Parts: sequence; C-alpha cells; structure tokens
Amino acid sequence: MTPTSSTLAPDWAIDVRGLTKRYGTTTVVDHVDLQLRPGRICGFLGPNGSGKTTTIRMLCGLLTPDEGEGHCLGLDLRRDALEIRRQVGYMTQRFGLYEDLSIRENLDFIARLFELPERKRQVDEALERLGLVSRQRQLAGALSGGWKQRLALAACLLHRPRLLLLDEPTAGVDPKARRDFWDEIHRLAAEGITVLVSTHYMDEAARCHELVYIAYGHLLARGTEREIIAQSGLTVWAVQAEREDPAALAPLVTPLKQAPGVQSVAAFGSALHVAGSDPAALEQAITPWRAQPGLRWAPAQASLEDVFIGLIGQSRDNMEAAR
Repeated sequence: MTPTSSTLAPDWAIDVRGLTKRYGTTTVVDHVDLQLRPGRICGFLGPNGSGKTTTIRMLCGLLTPDEGEGHCLGLDLRRDALEIRRQVGYMTQRFGLYEDLSIRENLDFIARLFELPERKRQVDEALERLGLVSRQRQLAGALSGGWKQRLALAACLLHRPRLLLLDEPTAGVDPKARRDFWDEIHRLAAEGITVLVSTHYMDEAARCHELVYIAYGHLLARGTEREIIAQSGLTVWAVQAEREDPAALAPLVTPLKQAPGVQSVAAFGSALHVAGSDPAALEQAITPWRAQPGLRWAPAQASLEDVFIGLIGQSRDNMEAAR
C-alpha cells in the first residue's frame, strides 16, 4: 500500500514524496516517492549519476530538498534534519575515517562525537560484533578493502541507529568480504534495523527484500525481484554460437540493437540476451538471424539485469535534458 499524507510516519522508516534536488538547470533527483517499512532491506539501484547518492544524502539530513516532503524514522525531513543525522547510520562510497588512527581510535573518536555513555564498552561491543578485536590496534590506512568496510560499518552502528543508509558499501571488496557483509546486514534487519543500500551487483540486489530502480533522477521501478521482472513485460531470446565462440556473436550486436522491437542486447557469458517488450516485434527482428548457420536461438527467462539494462536504454540523461 502506498501511503497518503494522512499515513502515520512511524509506520514507515522512510516515507518521502516528491523529493527533488536541482543543481543549476540540472534536476538530479526528480520528484521521487519512497516508502520503506522498519526491518526491511531495500536495494537502491541505478547507473552512475542516476541520483542515488543525492537521494541518500537528503534522506539522512545532509542535503535539503528543493521540493518534496516526508519523514525518516518519524522525523520531519526538513525540520528535524539534525535529529535524523543522530539516528541514522550513513556509510559513504569512499572510506571516510582517519587512516592514521587505529581501528579502536577511530571508533573511540566516533563515540566521542555522538557523546555515547560508557564509551569503552560500546567500542568493545562494536569491535566484537564486526570481528575486529584482533586488529583493533592496526592503523586504518593499512587495512584491505574488506577490513575497511567492516570498520566503516562498525562506525555506522556505534550509536545504535534504527536506519542504515549504505552507499555502494561493497565496491572494490572481494567476494568473501561481500558475503560476510550481507550476512551481517540480514542479522541487523532481523533485529528491526531498516537498510537502504545502493549497489551495482545483481547478486546483492537478489538478497534484498525489495528493490527501487532510479535512472537520471527518475524512479522507474520498485517491488520485489519477481514483481519487477513481471512488471517489465520483457520477452528475452538467448543466442549462442554452436562452438561457444563469442567472436561469432560480435557481428550481431550492432544490427540487433538498431532493429525495431529490440530494447536491449547484452552479453551473458558466452550468450547474447536480446530483449524487447513486444514479443511479435522482437521475433520479427531476430528472424533474419535465426536462419544463420552456427547459431542456437532459444527463449530465455528475463533476469533482473535484463530489466535494468532495458530501463537504462529507455531513460533520458540528465545532462542531455539540461541541454
């Protein structure tokens, strides 16, 4: 159910409507509505420059919207920005802690900023929870990407926030570190903490309870993975070279992309996925190529990646719109 203005904000961890942010003549976030219930993990997806980071910064009170209204954790987005910042954990894209301080010193500094009582105990608990005890004396600057990620998450959790806003937190870390991170995120959600996390990884998107897709400032899709795929109405054909030679598929890419009825063409391993929303038009577009020897064509199940590639292709770039 989409809330109306009469919905009680405490029913929602996030409840914003018409969220808009402009820089000069460029509208970076364009009338975005977003609602998220407590204890849910929402994947926030979209291409670079789509407005994800700007939206997250408005939600945590770091940026003031030019238009729009709503609440985070029952607090007014405009009037209570300072209090929102005290109750939200925000993890930025880049590591933002002091590299010349140790893990413990960084966490102690954050605890001082939040004026936490029993500071040593709370730092000890954060170290224990994120598996950082054995490395607590190590300088942050000497950590690998995965350990920096753990430290950043520990810093976000020190003040016991009820909402986590994570901006591409797993970029540049190895698969095991990503898996461990997501295991922790699900434990936090089970404790009632709400998580909005931006990611480019489709396997991570599949681990979210629900998804929101934004492109060039516009919210284009939302729902569970299954709902978004079903709502897309995409038909997909997969084509492979019989000898599994990817080079044999290269001549197909440009003409297929230009064919009426084709919404996207993307490589998936040794196959190409050719997708469109009109099954008849798509089949007509691929017919000349289906007779070509050495190729195997078969219907395929649309994936989340197929949907998002198609959405990007249909979206208008903010800079083009500004021009």
